[in-house]
Amino acid sequence: MKSVQAPDAMDDEGWLSGVRRVPSPNCDERPVDQPVSLIVIHAISLPPNEFDGPGIIQLFTNCLDPATHPYFGEIRDLRVSAHFLVRRDGELIQFVPCSRRAWHAGVSSWRGRERCNDFSIGIELEGCDLLPFEDAQYMTLNRLLAELNRRYPIAGVVGHSDIAPGRKTDPGPCFEWHRVRDART
Repeated sequence: MKSVQAPDAMDDEGWLSGVRRVPSPNCDERPVDQPVSLIVIHAISLPPNEFDGPGIIQLFTNCLDPATHPYFGEIRDLRVSAHFLVRRDGELIQFVPCSRRAWHAGVSSWRGRERCNDFSIGIELEGCDLLPFEDAQYMTLNRLLAELNRRYPIAGVVGHSDIAPGRKTDPGPCFEWHRVRDART
């Protein structure tokens, strides 16, 4: 198992130093009047319910090969990303700088505000609805949340299911919210 990473300082663009960067094209500029105030926790596994493969990175960088798994043919045209991914072993990967809008939330609403991508940071955990998350993931997530709370006026930490009820289930029933420090809803 890999040692859990502690994110270092964040630069003015919103890139964390000391973490692996895999830039995603699936992002754009945030609206000027929408400061970051929300963190959305997601869960993803590609193929579904399988871990440690290249599928998530390939999806977020538009390089998913539909010939490698039948499910990939269904999602090959998706253009999605998140700011961060926490792998099962605690590795932290950043795809989009926090200053930009990652395409993670889709149709969403939080406290009456639509378009959560405009004012949120998306954190994907490699996981699914069927299996518990790893200790290393909670450790990395908590360190990342602490850094984001230092940098931004975060008013809430929610699940994708909270901002897109009926449409999304992640991070799912196996996610242990009580293990998340600095969680504000």
